[in-house]
Amino acid sequence: MKYLTILLVAFFALSFATSQDPDANAIIKKIDANMISNSNITTSKMTIYGRRNDRTITAKSYGEGSKKSFTEYLSPEREKGTKMLKLDDKLWIYSPSSDRTIQISGHMLKQSVMGSDLSYEDMMDERKLTEIYTAVVSGSEVLDGRKTWVIDLIAKVTDATYEKQKIWVDKEKFVPLRQDMMAKSGKILKRVSLSNIEKISGRWYPKRMNYKDMLKQGKGTDFEIVTIEFNPKIPAHIFTKASLKK
Repeated sequence: MKYLTILLVAFFALSFATSQDPDANAIIKKIDANMISNSNITTSKMTIYGRRNDRTITAKSYGEGSKKSFTEYLSPEREKGTKMLKLDDKLWIYSPSSDRTIQISGHMLKQSVMGSDLSYEDMMDERKLTEIYTAVVSGSEVLDGRKTWVIDLIAKVTDATYEKQKIWVDKEKFVPLRQDMMAKSGKILKRVSLSNIEKISGRWYPKRMNYKDMLKQGKGTDFEIVTIEFNPKIPAHIFTKASLKK
């Protein structure tokens, strides 16, 4: 009887342990593995929904780690030739119409990128979630027909763009389906809805994202990946100020 009791206790303990949600930090490590690469080359379309009309901007971007990125806008004609270069925490923009390069810094980083729902800050912070946040699983929900973990993120660094986030993570693919970016008070500032998830080079990756500034009305901004290459070799000269005027 004694041994039966021990076996039953062990069985129920094991059943309880296996029914628990996995460690939140393990989940966001898997998200980082899907979403972050050592380098990438991307072509994209950004559709900005306005009150009277919409406009779509195409671009080609190069990224290396979380500290280097270079983007050239390809169309429409009004934005064609505009370039952005990020090195560490510095950002420069070249405008072909004025043939000038300006540095974006301080409060200017909170400004909208070309009238979109993305700020320069949003584009600048490309660090892994594990570098910025501590994570806690707060529940499970079904979102868009997919089973998800709901994870609360709290910044552990002082320079995080958002103090808190709540993310809904696909339990099978380990990709966020929704991200609510919040102020310290818990007020939602931005919402990102991610979809069109495909397996690319062995990783799950969302090819469509809608960014919505929750402090404004409107449909937000759609960002669509047309092509993406993970871990390519990128020439060093791409990430130099000289490349802005080439």
